[in-house]
Amino acid sequence: MDHVSPYSLAFMSTATISTQRPPAAAPASNPGNGSRPTGNPGAGGQTRAPRIMIVDDVEVNILTVQGYLKKVGYRDFVTTSNPHDALKLIHEANPDVVLLDIQMPEISGLDILRVMGADPVLQHLPVLVLTADQDPVTKQRALDLGANDFLQKPIDPHDLVPRVRNALVLKAHHDQLSRQATWLEQQVKARTAALLASQQQLILSLARAAEHRDNDTANHVIRVGRYAGVIARKMGYMTKRIPMLELAAQLHDVGKIGIPDAILLKPGALEPDEYELMKNHCTFGRKIIAPISGKDLEVLRTHATLGNQILKDPCSPLLKLAAKIAQCHHERWDGKGYPLGLAGNDIPVEARIVSIADVYDALSSKRPYKEPFPREKCFDIIREGRGTQFDPQLVDAFFSCSEEIIQIQLELMDD
Repeated sequence: MDHVSPYSLAFMSTATISTQRPPAAAPASNPGNGSRPTGNPGAGGQTRAPRIMIVDDVEVNILTVQGYLKKVGYRDFVTTSNPHDALKLIHEANPDVVLLDIQMPEISGLDILRVMGADPVLQHLPVLVLTADQDPVTKQRALDLGANDFLQKPIDPHDLVPRVRNALVLKAHHDQLSRQATWLEQQVKARTAALLASQQQLILSLARAAEHRDNDTANHVIRVGRYAGVIARKMGYMTKRIPMLELAAQLHDVGKIGIPDAILLKPGALEPDEYELMKNHCTFGRKIIAPISGKDLEVLRTHATLGNQILKDPCSPLLKLAAKIAQCHHERWDGKGYPLGLAGNDIPVEARIVSIADVYDALSSKRPYKEPFPREKCFDIIREGRGTQFDPQLVDAFFSCSEEIIQIQLELMDD
């Protein structure tokens, strides 16, 4: 406990103090008319008077400091003589500065500083230490724990007022920067959401262009993307990448754009040479989606300013993933697929996932060359492909979430 000085007691009746104006962040009104100085914005951005919290186990010391500050226009105070209540009051009252006694029973000012420094919400709150302790070690410990300034007891109002003012200006600047950072973060989120929406629409439009070539509906690509997301989630694929996988999967057959109508729309079985040409849609898809090479990119960038703006990032993770899926979704687990003849885990896992999703949707949908198969027949074909056409673990994942697959299928049925 810090001592109560004769100077402090004298204030209660006869003290005369400076008439210095309060800080710019909290300019004083005429103290005599009962109005409060303005200060930091509160909830909802409304301007409120600066709020000053005083923690001292000696009540008369609180009254002394409070009296000095009232003389220059400050009116909003939160005080406590019980150090046990200090941290709770700080959280509840949200003060702009704390005047904190160091030597208090059971819980010292240093203890309170230590907790505040570890709290992300409180660590930027200015703290002015009030102490009669002349020990430089105590002062250093307080500074190390985050104290902003010191006021030696007995408190001199000529020191108190400008130091409180400076602390409030510091808090006002910090709050302004925090509000600006929050606003900028909100703007970035809004712009990012808008860009993502545009990206999703462009991908769907490109996927539709490919699907309409062979009379499929746009729902096919959406269903395949949704199925792929469900299977990926079930087998433990990285959660944060699932939305990108669902988008990339929609472009799995974009290479059909390069297949002649006579082959793509043929109602019957394909001839061997037609089938060989049809298999090229995987390679066409990769070429359409894959990020542009450095040489081609430079040509486009020098061709037009618009090209420069559109192609700033030639290494889009989404396009890389989509190109990988487009090229490899017809590979087989046993190595008998196309176009590269990859086998097992050499096939990118995303392509293995989309392979199952695409085959199931193709089996269960109407195509130019067939009617939709019954659901159980589709399931039987998928089971038969376990370990030959499809990754066995992914087939198991498919059936473990088959109810969700069916629900998506019902939601996105073709007209």
